[in-house]
Formats: sequence, structure tokens, C-alpha cells
Amino acid sequence: MELLLKGFGNSLRKQREMHRVSMAALLALVLSLAAIPATFASPQGATQEVAARWEGTVQIPGAEMVVVIDLMQDSKGAWTGSAIVPGFGIKGAPLADITIKDSDLAFAIKGAMGDPKFKGRINGAGNLEGEFEQGGNTAPFALHKTGPPQVEPQPHSTPVGKELEGEWQGNFELIGKKLHALITLTNQAGGAAAAQFQIKGEIETKVPIDLVTNDGGLLTLETPRQSFIYQGQYSKDLDEIKGTIQFGPMESPLVLHRAAKPGAEPKP
Repeated sequence: MELLLKGFGNSLRKQREMHRVSMAALLALVLSLAAIPATFASPQGATQEVAARWEGTVQIPGAEMVVVIDLMQDSKGAWTGSAIVPGFGIKGAPLADITIKDSDLAFAIKGAMGDPKFKGRINGAGNLEGEFEQGGNTAPFALHKTGPPQVEPQPHSTPVGKELEGEWQGNFELIGKKLHALITLTNQAGGAAAAQFQIKGEIETKVPIDLVTNDGGLLTLETPRQSFIYQGQYSKDLDEIKGTIQFGPMESPLVLHRAAKPGAEPKP
């Protein structure tokens, strides 16, 4: 078990270090996103005991990982929740695979940190204790109630203006690396917009975008749980989007122009 926990600690420390330093790792983390909430109803007797904000730590060897878990039932009685992990920049990540039976409780954080799982039991003192599993490694966790649940509402994409539909491109720089962005914006049949975001450089990466919003001329493309965001203001006169791209703590100006049509001269 000691070797197992040591390996787990090393795994998380490596993830944290790569998140801070390596551009390639940051992009890989973004690509791992696939947050699909799933909930299950629980026995009625467990409702008051489980519905709460739970705060505590996971005892990684040599360190403590602070976690905040919010759990509640929606209007249909299904369980829903979200997670905050400050040390990894995770805020409002949805919970999935929530199962509750008597005092036993299990759930997963999807789309972040390798989709870790929590399995535990509420003890006689009303605290939630159990095992945290990530990448085949485990560590003990202990959480206690700190108040009513504050489940982070999951935002929804909006349509984009007709003037923003189509392909856009621009150049930016991160960690001394020159990169090229190619973005495609489309309005879907349901009304919400979708975006494809490609980054070309030493590696070519397709960044999945969870959220597209257009408020007036302000365009926002975002994967909230991994701190990726592009936000820019559209100028009708210049027919460009002037904004900033951000990966974690790193950011860079990024001005987008319409992608050149075949045979046309691209803008610099």
C-alpha cells in the first residue's frame, strides 16, 4: 500500500507540475475533458444526511489535497453535485456516477484529474470517510459538513451572431512558442453555438470547447474546469475579434481575422 500511495502522490505531483510548466501537457489536459453528468436517485432516508457542502482533504503521501464537494437533489429527486479542487484550479466540475445506499456513498469527478472516484461511508459522527481512487492508486479521504450545498450550475452555450459564424484565424505566442489558431463557429439546430478550436505549432491540437457565449459583440470560448478560455470583442468596422487566450496561468493576446478563402491572400 505504501508503494501504491507513493506512486499516486507522484502521479498527482507530476500532473500539477506539468500543468504549471508544460504547454504540451496543458493542451493534453484540455483534450481529456469529457464531463458528462450522471445521477441516480437515492433512498429517501439518506437525503438530509447527504445533501450538504462537504469539505476536507485527501491524504496524498507527503501532502494534503483539499477538496470541496457539493451534493443535492434536483426537482425530480435525482442527485447532482459539483467539485472544487483549489490546488488544481478546478471549480465547479460536475459529479457523475452518484450512488447512495443507506450511509454508503460513491461518485466521480468527470473530465478532470483523470476522472477520480470517491467511495466512502458516513460514520457515526456524521463525517464522510473512504478511499479516493485515481489512475489505479488510492488514498484515504475525510470530509465533514460545512453548510448547505452550493452546487455550481452548469452554464449553457448561446447562439452567436451571424457576423461571427464561419472560420477565423490568428497567431499568438505562449512560453516563447509561436502558435496558430484556427476557429470555426457554427449555430446548431437547437439554437446554441458550437466551436472547433485548433492550435498548430510544434504539435497540432484540437481543443474541445464546452461553452460558447456571445453577449453583444463579446465572444467567449471556454472549458471552465481546466482554465482554458478565449475572450474577444468583435469589431464590425475592422471585421476582427480582438481578445486574449488563456491556458491556466498563462495568457497571450490573440486577434482573429476571417480565414482566407481559397485563392485569397491571408491577413497577417
